[in-house]
Amino acid sequence: MSDDTTPAGDPAGGGLTCLVTGATGYIGGRLVPELLDAGHRVRCLVRTPEKLRDHPWAGRAEILRGDVTDAESVARAMDGVDVAYYLVHALGTGRGFEETDRAAARIFGAQARRAGVGRLVYLGGLTPASVPGHELSPHLRSRAEVGRILLASGVPTAVLRAAVIIGSGSASFEMLRYLTERLPVMVTPRWVHTRIQPIAVRDVLRLLTGCARLPREVNRAFDIGGPEVLTYLDMMRRYASVAELPRRLILPVPVLTPRLSSYWVGLVTPVPASIARPLTESLRHEVVCRENDIERYVPSPPGHPVGFDRAVRLALQRVRDAQVTTRWSSAAVPGAPSDPLPTDPDWAGGSLYTDVRERDADVSREALWEVVEGIGGEHGWYSFPLAWAVRGWLDRLVGGVGLRRGRRDARHLRTGDSLDFWRVEEIAHGRLLRLRAEMRLPGLAWLEMSVDGDDGGPVRYRQRALFHPHGLLGHLYWWSVSPWHAVVFGGMARNIVRTAERAAPPPRGRGADAS
Repeated sequence: MSDDTTPAGDPAGGGLTCLVTGATGYIGGRLVPELLDAGHRVRCLVRTPEKLRDHPWAGRAEILRGDVTDAESVARAMDGVDVAYYLVHALGTGRGFEETDRAAARIFGAQARRAGVGRLVYLGGLTPASVPGHELSPHLRSRAEVGRILLASGVPTAVLRAAVIIGSGSASFEMLRYLTERLPVMVTPRWVHTRIQPIAVRDVLRLLTGCARLPREVNRAFDIGGPEVLTYLDMMRRYASVAELPRRLILPVPVLTPRLSSYWVGLVTPVPASIARPLTESLRHEVVCRENDIERYVPSPPGHPVGFDRAVRLALQRVRDAQVTTRWSSAAVPGAPSDPLPTDPDWAGGSLYTDVRERDADVSREALWEVVEGIGGEHGWYSFPLAWAVRGWLDRLVGGVGLRRGRRDARHLRTGDSLDFWRVEEIAHGRLLRLRAEMRLPGLAWLEMSVDGDDGGPVRYRQRALFHPHGLLGHLYWWSVSPWHAVVFGGMARNIVRTAERAAPPPRGRGADAS
């Protein structure tokens, strides 16, 4: 192979050193093991490395702390890198997100050029051909601009532009899934008639991985999509057929704007309005591939690209088998608190309210921990379900994630997992589970559950709710809800222990003589 077709940094055709940003997100978290399995070395740049600690591939990758908006940390991460993947973006999360995306892309491109990186790869959004940029949704407009910035960086860049990605746990798939499953009769907005070219997540990952070895002269955008062009209406009906649901009655109406549609999606599905809005805005215009040039460089193997029905079937099987490796909620919610748990009681940061509950359990540590780790999602929170539901609805009303994000896995948690309106901040299996609140609050909140006791000795469940108020409103919030703590948190501790005791016999040597 001549120099002009050999990937930079890979003269012998061996493994490359790949930098992946967004490794805690939906696509990034799945791309890392694909690159490792392809024989590449992988370095991840993430704001919170602890979130990757429990991933099966964590021991095979180098993980650095940093942020794409910080030039110094990006420069460190780029050292010795052959290919850098840019898989981060602000999903229309508030004012200023376009400028943040713009600044981060410029930093990334500039530092890649200075470090001599041979290739940039970016996953962007498929944009309609005949629509001026100013008429695009802010989300699509920003993603298109990021692609242009990277292409102009002076580093050979491949921009892959995809429309709807179909895969277990993707926001687009979850939106489609819950709308179709929960509403046998749907009043839908006009965008259900928009033509779309969806693509299976496994094809996205295949193409991203293949782009690592593009010839160095390739510096361009590629449209990527599956083999079919469908309307959203087609997609809902085809999903219902694959999922063996009765035929859905769908009644489009012209009055549902993208904003109203996002609230409607947020009401029916676990995807909050803040994420649903950029997704629905992107569906206003036809998003169909105008070329398939990527096939020249990354040819499709037999069975690819994956068709829509098969993509849905594979995604549903992953959901049923509890093998969803990443979800749309894997990435941290922009604006959500990320401060670590303060050290108490001698914490210098100000007030820290606590509610502590402890109970002895006549059950083994393993049985009690099984209940603790299975909390949330379909199992609920073991106390006053109406209060938890109301709190979730209130959070949705003010633009929060609400209580319905559920769990990635019904039985097992790992650091960084989203869990309803919490995120797993720390887990020591068999001993400690600490959750950080991502609901909208006038302060920072944590819920900590621990199991103590030696084999053969007494087992004790300990539960702490902690709240660090922000200003007077935070103090007023704590004192307004504290009268309910005995019901909510007290009942939670009591019912967790009772559930464990009902599900498992007492440990040998305890409870055997009870009448």
